Amino acid sequence: MKLLENKVAIITGAARGIGKQIALKLASEGCQIAFTDLVINEAAQATQQEIEQLGVRCMAYAGNAADFEQTHQVVEQIMKDFGRIDILVNNAGITKDGLILRMTEQQWDAVLNVNLKSAFNFIHAVTPIMVRQRSGSIISMSSVVGINGNAGQANYAASKAGIIALTKSTAKELGGRGIRANAIAPGFILTDMTAALSEDTLAEFVKMIPMRRGGQPEEVASVALFLASDLSSYVSGQVIQVNGAMG
Repeated sequence: MKLLENKVAIITGAARGIGKQIALKLASEGCQIAFTDLVINEAAQATQQEIEQLGVRCMAYAGNAADFEQTHQVVEQIMKDFGRIDILVNNAGITKDGLILRMTEQQWDAVLNVNLKSAFNFIHAVTPIMVRQRSGSIISMSSVVGINGNAGQANYAASKAGIIALTKSTAKELGGRGIRANAIAPGFILTDMTAALSEDTLAEFVKMIPMRRGGQPEEVASVALFLASDLSSYVSGQVIQVNGAMG
């Protein structure tokens, strides 16, 4: 039997990148997938088809994860469509980098809303469902930047540090109901975003990583699978760094 047979997962921001790889990884272990993105475009439709080819049910939902009411409506629809929710992966995220002196209020608010408020929105929406089921795994994407900070990313770092505190608080509140909450803090992962960097810039990043390479989205997805499954049945309130020993 597969690790996630008959389970249902919500994954936010999963049309591409790390979110997509997490969706594919969970689906490969029998999990049914409901994923969200701001709009369901051709890329999202292609992701849905790719997941369905693994022999599981998959549906894509359009919605602004930073909007409290929209999030609750999306979760309500997912419950109607799937009948249960076992796993939540808070993956939606954006960057709007800039030095604090030059950062606008709009840049700050946009990043905190998409990266942190969206996680609260979805946790708030799925908690009554998981409490009734007396089981559930909540996985939220933090970052090495949320642990160490980073010049030029005060908004992003604050949002990802907030994810860690939200995760630890959720784990303490819901542990007695059979619900686990953990965070993943990726380091330098090779995605579409990093593909735009020059070879020299990539080389400088790699020098800071003891394993001397960037990580693959699939390597982050493997940790998500561990946290989503009963392999981690006594793991809660933790932050797992996926960073090649990058300090």
